Amino acid sequence: MTDLADALDQGGECDLVRFRTFSSSRAANESRLRYRVLWSPLWRRGLGPSLDNLLPAVDVVHVAGVATPPTKRTPLIISVDDLRPLREESRIHQRVTQLQRAAQRGATLVASTMTASHEVQRVLGVKRSQVVVVPPAVPSVALTDEGHELVVNVTGLTEWFLAVAPQLSQFAKARGVQLVALTSTAAAQRVRQSGVEVTVRARSEARSALSQARVVMHFSDGARFPSFAIAALAAGVPTIARSTTINRELLEGAAALVNSDDEVLATLEEVWDSEPVRAIMIAAGKSRAVDFAPLTAARAYGALYRDVVRGWES
Repeated sequence: MTDLADALDQGGECDLVRFRTFSSSRAANESRLRYRVLWSPLWRRGLGPSLDNLLPAVDVVHVAGVATPPTKRTPLIISVDDLRPLREESRIHQRVTQLQRAAQRGATLVASTMTASHEVQRVLGVKRSQVVVVPPAVPSVALTDEGHELVVNVTGLTEWFLAVAPQLSQFAKARGVQLVALTSTAAAQRVRQSGVEVTVRARSEARSALSQARVVMHFSDGARFPSFAIAALAAGVPTIARSTTINRELLEGAAALVNSDDEVLATLEEVWDSEPVRAIMIAAGKSRAVDFAPLTAARAYGALYRDVVRGWES
């Protein structure tokens, strides 16, 4: 959301009022919400005081994350970027209820892909017209010119990564490079205890890891927008990802998609060693990443804001 807000300011799409619902304000240009600490537990359930009375006069309110404060006089847009709380294996009843409550009050829900849009409609039982698709802003990154490491982004698939990690470690060792895994704090301990020779780095170090990557592998459960994979494409790093529905929608033709464990090593060897393949993937990746640049996202969201306001006023 910070990247989107910066791009909205830079592109002049709208006059922006920034605020935080879940944490305290961090900059002078952010509006401070009175008694935020008191209201946050209620906002997590879609209840509590209306934002209309806590913010300066605005035409539309856009929120993301776990807090969905109600509004009375102003149209509300809610980004639903993480599908994990909506899925059976980890469904969070509070999240489902709060989104349903907001939709019943007329809020517009934003999914990052068509695939995610269909899932949101099905799980929440909302009308198709209440869920729109606008990809989020993927932060701009510098081009990686001489990367030499194998960087794996593990997002919700720790078991899958551990199953193929020994092969990846041997591959890296044979070429005299490091295998680097970007993981959550919870997954990091399991990876370290696995005995596989791998350097574990926190997600906060993703930009640094990307600057050293020759190939990126994106192991995701398909519940979240593949921002790191798209950032890798923008950096000119050939990328391999699992063939999930979301990845096929967003990455097909720009990244190498694998369907099973049996394909991983052969695909990696080709993407690592074949310069013609790498050249094609680098060019295709850079072209695809433009679709998700912050200024591109800002223009799309600016258009959405105007459409929502027009619909609300009519």
